[in-house]
This record gives sequence, structure tokens and C-alpha cells, in this order.
Amino acid sequence: MTTPDPEGRLAEQLLRLTRRVQRIQKRHLEHRDLGVTPAQSRLLRTLAHYASPPRMADLAERLEVVPRAVTTLVDGLETHGKVRRVPDPTNRRVTRIELTEDGHTTLGELRAARRSAAEEILAPLAAEQREVLGGLLDTLLDDAVAQRC
Repeated sequence: MTTPDPEGRLAEQLLRLTRRVQRIQKRHLEHRDLGVTPAQSRLLRTLAHYASPPRMADLAERLEVVPRAVTTLVDGLETHGKVRRVPDPTNRRVTRIELTEDGHTTLGELRAARRSAAEEILAPLAAEQREVLGGLLDTLLDDAVAQRC
């Protein structure tokens, strides 16, 4: 069986694109001066996916980091009024994390920054090329989800 990328060219292109996306997103975030690091941004986006406030352990598992890393991120976001710790209604030993109103506002700004970064990255592509790229990315993402299950 032959490998699909014997020279590693695709792997290198993907890594370069990933670094470019991260740099551009970071610049767009800094331009909006939200006072949120990329890691904190990821935590805010993750929080938004929960129907009810999650435990820190839930966040650590979803983010695939150690619980201590979540504690540090939550501490910073709580200091800036983006999240708050709330008691679990059924177990007083458990603390849950919820977005504040300012956190929701910041999340909206983060989404706008990500959209503008994506537009910058995709600007050289024609509409048909964007559609093809979207389909290819869906295939890769769907495969990654299937492998986790």
C-alpha cells in the first residue's frame, strides 16, 4: 500500500496553515482588545456548548487538559468578570462554571473576530474553491469524530 503523501508535503502544508490561522486569529483578537487569551477563548466557546453550567472536571475532559489548567483559565476569566463559579444545586461540594453577561458579550465578539479572521484566510479562494474546501474539511472532521467513538 502506498502512502498518500510520501514526501510529507500535505502534512507540512497543514501545519503551516494551522500556524497561519492561529496567528491571524490572535491578531484579530488582539485588535478587538477583549483581554482574553486564545486558551481562555477556547474555554468560553466550550462553556457555550453546555445546556447547564458544567463542572471544572467536565471542562477539563472536553478541552482535553488537566483540571489544574482549567482552574487557572477560570481564575483569569472570573477576575475579568467573564465567568462565575456557582454551587451545584444537588451537591454542595461541587462547583459549576457559568458565563456572565459580560462573558456572553465577549463570546459574541470572539465569534466576530473568528469570522473576520476566516474571511481574511479564505479571501484568495473563489466561491467554488471555498465550497470544495468546506467539503474536504467536513470529510476530515467527520472521520476524526468517527475515530473517537
